[in-house]
Order: sequence, then C-alpha cells, then structure tokens
Amino acid sequence: MILLPLCNIVSCSTSNTITRNQTIRDGDSLISKDETFELGFFSTNDSTSRYVGIWYKNIEPQTIVWVANRDKPLSDRNGALKIADDGNLLVVDGQNDTVWSTNVSPKLNNTVAVLLETGDLVLSSDSDRSNRYWESFDHPTDTFLPGMKFRANPSTGENRTFIPWRSENDPSPGRYSLGIDPIGALEIVIWEGERRKWRSGPWNSVIFTGIPDMFRFTNYIYGFKLSSPPDRDGTVYFTYVPSDKSDLLRFHIRFDGVVEQFRWNKNDKNWTLLQLKPNTECERYNRCGNYSFCDDSKEFGSGKCSCIDGFEPVNRSRWDDETFFGGCKRRVPLSCGQSLVTDEGDGFRVLRGMKLPDFGSVVLVNNLVACKDACVRDCLCNAFALVRGIGCMIWTRDLIDMERFEHGGESIHIRLARSELGGGKKKWKLWIIVFSVVGAFLLGLCIWILWKFKKRVKAFLWKKKDFPVSDIREKRDFSVKSSSSPIQVLVGDQVNTPDLPVFSFNSVASATGDFAEENKLGQGGFGTVYKGNFSGGREMAVKRLSGKSKQGLEEFKNEILLIAKLQHRNLVRLLGCCIEDNEKMLLYEYLPNKSLDRFLFDESKRGILDWRKRWEIIGGIARGLLYLHRDSRLKIIHRDLKASNILLDTEMNPKISDFGMARIFNYRQDQANTIRVVGTYGYMAPEYAMEGIFSEKSDVYSFGVLLLEIVSGSKNVSYRGSEHGSLIGYAWNLWSQGKTKELIDPTVKDNGDVNEAMRCIHVGMLCTQDSVYYRPNMGSVLLMLESRTGHLPRPRQPTFHSFLNSGEILDGQDVASVNDVTLTTVVGR
Repeated sequence: MILLPLCNIVSCSTSNTITRNQTIRDGDSLISKDETFELGFFSTNDSTSRYVGIWYKNIEPQTIVWVANRDKPLSDRNGALKIADDGNLLVVDGQNDTVWSTNVSPKLNNTVAVLLETGDLVLSSDSDRSNRYWESFDHPTDTFLPGMKFRANPSTGENRTFIPWRSENDPSPGRYSLGIDPIGALEIVIWEGERRKWRSGPWNSVIFTGIPDMFRFTNYIYGFKLSSPPDRDGTVYFTYVPSDKSDLLRFHIRFDGVVEQFRWNKNDKNWTLLQLKPNTECERYNRCGNYSFCDDSKEFGSGKCSCIDGFEPVNRSRWDDETFFGGCKRRVPLSCGQSLVTDEGDGFRVLRGMKLPDFGSVVLVNNLVACKDACVRDCLCNAFALVRGIGCMIWTRDLIDMERFEHGGESIHIRLARSELGGGKKKWKLWIIVFSVVGAFLLGLCIWILWKFKKRVKAFLWKKKDFPVSDIREKRDFSVKSSSSPIQVLVGDQVNTPDLPVFSFNSVASATGDFAEENKLGQGGFGTVYKGNFSGGREMAVKRLSGKSKQGLEEFKNEILLIAKLQHRNLVRLLGCCIEDNEKMLLYEYLPNKSLDRFLFDESKRGILDWRKRWEIIGGIARGLLYLHRDSRLKIIHRDLKASNILLDTEMNPKISDFGMARIFNYRQDQANTIRVVGTYGYMAPEYAMEGIFSEKSDVYSFGVLLLEIVSGSKNVSYRGSEHGSLIGYAWNLWSQGKTKELIDPTVKDNGDVNEAMRCIHVGMLCTQDSVYYRPNMGSVLLMLESRTGHLPRPRQPTFHSFLNSGEILDGQDVASVNDVTLTTVVGR
C-alpha cells in the first residue's frame, strides 16, 4: 500500500502509459506491452546532452528509432516527460521550461500517452483510446518501421519526410531527407537540400520499377502497399507489412544520405543488412548526365556511361575523361508537327530493361497506340512508355537519371529524327521490293522441295515424338517471341494481342505423359487440368480445352487476352499456350497446394488452415480483386470468384485463377448486361443471376460469400434445404441474435483472433447485401478488414439468398426470362 502513492509521483518502469498523475524523469522509462520498445532519456557517445527517444529494449548496441527534442537537447539529467494541464505531452528541463511539445489542441485535457507494441507513441483520450490526437509515427525522424504510413499528397505537393541525424552522434536534423515525390507517378526520393541524390523509380502496384531486384527479396522488401482509395483530402501513403510479423525490420536513412534496411537476427544477436540505396555508382542520381544511361554490368569508364542512340556527348573531352560533364545532346533536331509517314517526320526507338527517366507524366490512356499518339501530338514529348500497373507515361523534359538493368526494368520509346532510324521512305521502299522478290523466290523453292519430298517430310514428322517447346530460350519469365502468331489467328488482329510463349502439342503431351490420368489435377467446366514436367525441371499446370466441342472457346480466348496482361502477386500467372489444329491449351504456373476448397471443406485438412493463414488468404484475395477493379491497366470483373478458383502456392499464399468468365470495363463504366449468364450457384449476386446485370459489386458479393466460407469452414450451398436457405441466411440469423461467434470454425475459434474473425463475418454480410447500392467496393472492404478501430455500418437483412440456393433452379435448367435475359448453362464446377 505504501508503494501506490509512490507510483503516482514517479513512473513504474514496467508501465507503457503516462497519465496526468505521472512523470517520466531521467532514468525512468516506458516499455511497450510486448517489451519490444522502450522510451526514455539517452545520450550519444561522448556527449552529455540528453534526449527523449524510443529504442529497441533488449537489443545491444542501443538502436534509436525516434527522437523528440532532437534540436533542443537537455544539458543535464534533470529533465522530465509529462502531460501538461492542456493535455499536451511535454519534455521540460530542470527549471520546468518546455523544450519540446506535441503542440496539438485536444478537445479534452484528460489525455494519456501510450507506447504501443509497434513503437508508436500515441497521445489519446483516456476515456476513448481510439481517439488519437497525436502519434510519433506521424512525426518520424530517421527510421521507417512496419505500421508507419509513408505519406504524400499529390494535390497539395505535401510529402512528409524522414530526416537523418547530422552525424553518428548528433541527433539534430541533418542535410538529407527521404520522402515520396508526390508529382506524377509516386516514387521514393532522397534529397540533399533541394538536390536529388537517389530515387526508387515509379511504383507500379507491385514494386518500385527502379529497384527490379525487389523480386529477389520477397520476404523482406516485397511488403510495400499503396493506400487505395486516397484519404478524403487526397493523401496517399505507403505502408510496409513483413511476411513474418515476428521479424524486427526497419528502414533507416544514415547521416550521409544512404537508406538501409535491416532485419534483427535472433540467433546471431545482430542486425543483418538486407539492402542499401544508393549502393552502386550507377544508382547515384543522373550519374551520366542528360540523355544518357549508366550500365553497372560494365567496367566503369566511358563504357559504363553511354549516350542514348541518336545522341552524342555535349563535351567530348570531358566525356573521355570520365567526368561526363553536360551529358548528351541530339545529333539531329526533331521535326515536330510533320506526319510520321513522311521522310522528315520523327519516329521512335525502343530501349529495353531500363530505369525510367525522372519527371514523367501519367496520361489517361491504356494501350500502346494511344500512348504513342499522346506523345506524337506534343512537340515537347521526348519519350513515352506503357508501364504495367501505372499506364501511359510521357516525358516532356530532358531524359535524366536512366540506368540499364541486367535483369528487369521497363521498355521506353525514345523520340528521334527519322534519319536516326535508318533512312527515309525511299530507302525502306527499295528494301521492301528487294525482300519481296527474294522472299517470293525462296517461297516458291520451298514449295517445290516440299512437294517433291512430301512423303519423306511426313514420315520424319510422325517419328519426331519428343518435339521440344518452340524456341524456348533462357529469358526472364520464360518469354518467347515468335514470328508466327497462332494467338492472332485465334482471337483476331487485336491491338493488344499478348505476346505469349507458344508450345508445340507434342512437347506438352510429352510433359504430361500423354495426358496421363496420374498427372490429372482436376476437371473444370470447360476442360481438364494436368501437371506437366518440362525440360529444365520447370513444372506447369496445363489446362486442356475439349477439342470436340466449341463450349469454352470464348472463355479460352478471354483468358489469353486478359490474364497475360495482368501482373499481381495474388493472380495466377499465365506462362504460355498451345494452339495446334483442334487442340487449345493454357499453361499456368504450377501451384502444388491446388485450390482453397481442398483444404477449407475437407475435415482432415481444415486444421492446416489456422486463423493466421486464413486471415492472410482473405487479405490476398481482397488485394487481388482490388487490383483487378482499380489498380490494373484494365478494369476487370472476374464474375466467377469461388473457393475452387483460389489456388494456393507452397507458402499458402492465395492466387485468383480462371478468368474465362471475366469481362473488361472501361474506367468510367459502372455496370453491363449480358444475355449469357454463366457461373456457379451460391456465389452469384442477385442482380446478375436474375437480370444479367454485372459490375464490380458482383465480385464483391462473391467475395462476401467466400469470406463467410473461410471463417466458418462451411460451403454456402451446404445449408440448401435448411430453414436458413444458405450460409448467408445462417450468418444473418446468428448475427441478429448476437451469436456471431457460433459461426466461426471450431478449429480456429480457440487459437485465433475472435474479434478479427467476427469483423470478417460483419464485412462478409455487408458484401452480400441484396442491393448493389449498399454493398461496399473492394477498396472500402480492404480498409474495413485492416482497420481495427473503424465503425462498421449495419448490414441489411438478405432476402434473395434462399431463392439463389434453395434448389428451385437446377444446374442447366431453363428459367423464365427477366427483361429478355435468360439464365443458361450455370455450371457448378
């Protein structure tokens, strides 16, 4: 009892909270609940100055992640940290003079300061801890931690920056800063004063394009996400979520302007350096000057820096001295305003595997021809690029800070005078005539040879059983460029026809053991899927369309045109196709864990999916759908989202598959009608099943059903014939009675986050509301799932779920038309 008053005067070192009655004096500290972070007073080496900061509690040497009074140190050990009468958090010296304050205006003065497990120091209302007035995460110093928001506002030009220490032992603000450039495509930049030192390249929804090796560090760098949609004031922000949340990771900008990423090695008890930028000579900003590029694969010297084709050094002598002063300039001026079909008009040359230049502008077009036209129409345009995940970019300023990568990078089209592209119209007309004559002669000769020796050729082809994959070369992503295009023959001469590797039928048959039963992975609505073992140990999943029927042909074409253009970690990758005679096959990445329904609805395997895995699967599916609806170059409605179309990789990461039903929307289109309603009962939105109307909210409905299935471990249609009619009806009945917990799968109820699961159920019911108007979009869904404090709206009672799942409509049964739309060929797959 004697100790209680004492704790009101001085803080207890195990507390994580400061109240109005507590004071943290020099020597005391706050410790987060999980004992990861500690807040208190510290000094740097060989210094008597005292600072208030946050550091890792049990890590040596002391690693500071935030400093309060960095520009006003205390001269002695008489300082204190306390809450003032107006509710602000203060650092005061021995004379009780304020040297640092949160400087906010709380609505009430009953505030408390809490050190969270993330390392965030929060000033909030004592009566409502969710009401936060100030956070240290919103006022960072030199360290970016998981959970922080890396903010920027494109409309106002605001970018909250990280500023390093002045030196290793001086926490005062240094001359460098790290932040997001809010102008144009978002990218991370290091500044030295007003001058740029390094930049990451634009964000393409997956990686920063100027750091292509992010793909090699999937576990520790691939966790960046961009907020979508923006906040009400237009603010966007990056967050970072490590793949293993138990890992301690931090990004730190050093006093010399170099950004490092570290992971704490629990076994060796030290910080492991994962990345640092800039790391090479070529990563220094605009190392070779304007209109040139740097190539780190070459020895440094004049060969490492090269002018773009069509450009020459501004100062040849300085270039030869390897100072690269002035960069490069055009050899021949552009002839802007004249037609590209004339001898004098400008043209374009493609550079591949490049870091895109700085200061590009995003143009709202979504195909290569329109992007090129946008550049041609602007006399100031020097280059354009169509970047997956960003769209069309053009450059009207000098091309600066370019780098050629050995692996990865983007393609950029450089604008040049026609004479720099190999001659004018008359010259290439002459070559066309020459090649036409020679080609006609050779074609005639080949036809004569084939006719004369047709029997031998035919016999040779029949004996060739192990015909290899056509022209597969060792390139990234196993891409193949072929002069012949059976894809164009199948889908028509479309502008955006994808360039896919084309495999021969014999090579696929050989890889699948002549489509042996033991290699069969599953049976879909329009074909069978086999496992294929190709040369080099490459495993793929082969989807074979039935050759005797045209059923599924449109879906086959659709998958070629759509999925080949999509790139996201939560979408299955299309690796190639086979189109030969009546055989049509698609080749995907092989995912050994197959589909989600094999685990979710199997009593013997359901236990493998603990709550943490289910939560990550839910988040991955939501991010994949958000990419399809909002972030991809094409706005795509999947229309057949269900558990069997969610595939799982070796780490149980989800990937959305089967885009045969998908449809493209333009970005101003909200909904569409179809006279061919196909899909799977139990997942179809009412407006789609009954009227043929579909939109992105149709996918939201399917996601809501899937969300309820993942949490409960039960199929939606397993309640058919019961008083509830479906899982949706059962969930509503439990929720309305305050018994939501009973819906949670018993295998995860005891070892999972029950509140998190109940929030998922609530979001699932919001997604499955009958009215399209009341359903949230995927951006709102993801925000509701990831927010633990936001208030969720009350869902409306479903009415159509029993009709859609009662069995009154059988698979394949004809039904009455509604608005001249007929429900046909509904396939349960």
